[in-house]
Amino acid sequence: MESGGLRRAYGALFAEVDAGGFGPPPDGQLSAEQIVAHLVMNDELMVQATEALLAGSPFAYYEVEEDVHRPQLDALAAEQGGLRGLIALLHGTSDRLCGLVDQLGLAAETPVETHLREGFDLIVDEPLPWSRTLDLHTRVHLPKHQSQLHQLRS
Repeated sequence: MESGGLRRAYGALFAEVDAGGFGPPPDGQLSAEQIVAHLVMNDELMVQATEALLAGSPFAYYEVEEDVHRPQLDALAAEQGGLRGLIALLHGTSDRLCGLVDQLGLAAETPVETHLREGFDLIVDEPLPWSRTLDLHTRVHLPKHQSQLHQLRS
């Protein structure tokens, strides 16, 4: 497995982040800081699952739900000094994830117990080959948050 598509998806997301000028979110939506913090936390979970597979584990677990972690998102944003610090952290977590993905090889087909809820757009509650979860992250998850960031600027 290779990370080319994943790297391009992160590149598009970073272009949106770098454009800046974000306004406040509509009621019930995430702020730009919360979106980036969510992506950092998600990357860390994906790194853990990928590392488990690379270590030879026959089983891994991945769970993230969009709205569950708002207090943790705010705490991470404060810890990193706001959006600029979060962006730097996301560069690191995304690079690390992409580097690990490049090492996966056949381990990418290992089933991973996946629990993912992103609004009504993306709901997964079943074991999936890790390559499929990475594909959902690349084609659905990252573009969704890129679009949210764009809307916060519009």
